[in-house]
Amino acid sequence: MGRSTGIRVILALSILLFLNTSGLNAQDDAALSPAQAAIAAIAMTTAHGDLEDIESTLNKGLDAGLTINQVKEELVHLYAYCGFPRSLMAINTLTKVLGERNKKGIQDKEGPAGTDLKTGDKYEIGKEVLAELTGVTDRPRAGYAETVPIIEVFLKEHLFADIFKRGVLTFEEREIATVSALLTMGNLDPMARGHMGIAMRQGVTEAQMQQLLDMIEGYIGPEKAYKGRLLLASLVDGDAPTPAFALSESKNLIFPRGDRIDAPVFTGTAYLTSLVTADEENTNAVGVVTFEPGARTYWHQHPTGQIIISLLGKGFYQEEGSPKKILQKGDTVKCPANTPHWHGASDDETFVQIAITGRSKGPTEWLQEVTQAEYTSEN
Repeated sequence: MGRSTGIRVILALSILLFLNTSGLNAQDDAALSPAQAAIAAIAMTTAHGDLEDIESTLNKGLDAGLTINQVKEELVHLYAYCGFPRSLMAINTLTKVLGERNKKGIQDKEGPAGTDLKTGDKYEIGKEVLAELTGVTDRPRAGYAETVPIIEVFLKEHLFADIFKRGVLTFEEREIATVSALLTMGNLDPMARGHMGIAMRQGVTEAQMQQLLDMIEGYIGPEKAYKGRLLLASLVDGDAPTPAFALSESKNLIFPRGDRIDAPVFTGTAYLTSLVTADEENTNAVGVVTFEPGARTYWHQHPTGQIIISLLGKGFYQEEGSPKKILQKGDTVKCPANTPHWHGASDDETFVQIAITGRSKGPTEWLQEVTQAEYTSEN
């Protein structure tokens, strides 16, 4: 299976599962509605630019109940965030999709069309829309406006007046599309964080934002989802690590973060990159584990012990009956055989480690969960 085919399979399964789940929980405020999930999926595929993926999500969006004009309006909206080329490719794909659905006898609802802004001072209207979105009325002049004043005019008159005032999509739906596109494109962290805040101000809950990030993880991968989670954490938790610090640290990683660990023997979110797989000739397994702040293993033990090498951040290590140790970059721990212990990140920093584990005498034995009292204890 090729990489692009594999991504499309993952995307299709992820979005299908998500839309089905959303449908089952349409009345649950903690879940994105089917329409919201479809808007997010269309934005992700449009920003990514794979035509087969776009075709898939357009079909699923229409099946989920989006009107033709809602889809059209989203693709108009997205040109302002991911450019005319991506938007026009998606619109051409929509033309194809609608033609094929019509041949199959599928009658999609047209829905109300967008309206052009014909009267009023567009610059002042744009300022009012931006104030409604952000809750900030006396916004200081941005640095980009000092350097290129005309871009400020375009933003106010065209983006926030012409586009946002067209109707069809609510401000909340437009921000879901915007956040999805920005996170998919990546390397736009300040803008993505700002629009995540706007989306939440418009009604998107933290749980719904987490679901959107789960969609990003299933489609784009864990790295961009991880960055999105850092941005979200900084919005909802004043004690969370700042994105600027955490993201700059992530660029210093020697190894990729790898795949999210789904095993039920970890508290919090952790990722694994396997470097060496144990076999009959070499019985040591070597892996890089990245723990997000607060994440840790359960208590466990190894028949032949374990070596932990700290690569980045601040972590904890504790053996049963011994004080908890703080681990920082360059620290090494040699854990004896058959000794219950746990390790993970501190509550304020991501922690990255290499774990070297012998497999000659059997697998790891997992024990009970590390309690919050044990995790925070000084002893």
